Amino acid sequence: MASKLSPHALQDQRSQFHPFTSINDLRNEGPTVMASGSGVRVRDVNGKEYLDGMAGLWCVNLGYGRREIVDAITRQSERLSFFHTFNGMSTDVVAECAEALLARAPVPMSRVFFGASGSDANETQLKLIWVYNNLRGRPEKKKVIARWNAYHGSGVATASLTGLPMMHNLFDLPKGPILHVSAPYYYRQAPAGMSERDFSKQLARELEDVIEREGGDTIAAFFAEAVMGAGGLIPPPEGYFDEIMPILKKHDILLVADEVVSGFGRLGTYWGSQTYGYEPDLITSAKGVTSGYFPMSAVFISPKVWDVIEGGADQVGVFGHGYTYSAHPVGAAAALAALKLIDDLNVVQNVADVGPYLMQGLQDRLGQHPHVGDIRGKGLMLGIELVKDRETKETLPMANRTGRQVLKAAAERGLITRALGDTLVFAPPLVITRNEADEIADKFALAVKDVLG
Repeated sequence: MASKLSPHALQDQRSQFHPFTSINDLRNEGPTVMASGSGVRVRDVNGKEYLDGMAGLWCVNLGYGRREIVDAITRQSERLSFFHTFNGMSTDVVAECAEALLARAPVPMSRVFFGASGSDANETQLKLIWVYNNLRGRPEKKKVIARWNAYHGSGVATASLTGLPMMHNLFDLPKGPILHVSAPYYYRQAPAGMSERDFSKQLARELEDVIEREGGDTIAAFFAEAVMGAGGLIPPPEGYFDEIMPILKKHDILLVADEVVSGFGRLGTYWGSQTYGYEPDLITSAKGVTSGYFPMSAVFISPKVWDVIEGGADQVGVFGHGYTYSAHPVGAAAALAALKLIDDLNVVQNVADVGPYLMQGLQDRLGQHPHVGDIRGKGLMLGIELVKDRETKETLPMANRTGRQVLKAAAERGLITRALGDTLVFAPPLVITRNEADEIADKFALAVKDVLG
């Protein structure tokens, strides 16, 4: 029987090893192959159009086909397509980009270190944290705490930091001095009747207990996303960061804000840390820094950390870390164009307006559905958790793969979402309009009803 897959899908199916993909699903169903995009929409090779409710992979914040970024990439590629930053070398556009990023930091920062992805940025963070404590004469202060359900990357060290067992089991992870505490998952993990604030206090007590058990003089840093993304779209409960920040300061523990998804406007403020009112010592950013038009990450280093590293320069000699594509000039040009558009298009205010509107639209259409347990999120980072019974919160049978069924039903209706188990998530381009938000809510509600009635 002849295959119904397009020539490109067949080509892909026989040649590419996909990240984060079921090999069986790909073999049985083939890939969806995209060919073009404009605004908040993409088209596949068969000509079918989709509203991209995930901004690619949380990253195409300014939408597809932005001429300003494309032209910046073209000009820079023609002028100087590549040069490195090893051994004191640099490029003019990288210097401009680093200064522009520092000017936009939520708290004063001293330096930016560039890479190509959020994963490599968090690998950099771990090395900086360990160097920082070595130079302070605290070689025992190396353990790092993250949360279950966290996502901080897929390298050996960063996948260990990530709190998703699915990413540990195949690879004999975690490795290294990595500890985990509970996720701030109020819907699932708070005792019945407990307020959000009291749940935050409970989580803070757990954190303090872990620190006391391990010894505060052995704990170097705490990693946190403002809103957990790939672990199920989990916003912090009321007062969460207010409760944990004093504990970190008391024990001289650095706070690393993973802003790979939440940075550059996604939560309705420029940075997620501004949404929830905490001050990081280190910031990890990527994705939105170039709106996904070029692979780039940026680690922000506070004066507290930089002064120690700079002060140990004689002891360190050459700082033996970096990547060929650290501070790529074409990436820097893309980032400068994207940063200017964020300002010119008043993107942060648009998110502050359209995000609650989309949340309300989902609540209006699905808030009373018997199989919708929770609708949660912040800004344009929203999750809808499906359940067997909304009163008891009983989960759906795993074998049903209901989330995937809804994802496919949405795609049939021309809407891209993402299934994290049975939580469907939306993180559309930050330039989305209210009319397009209505389209997301309408199509998604119909997809849920297609599958669950």
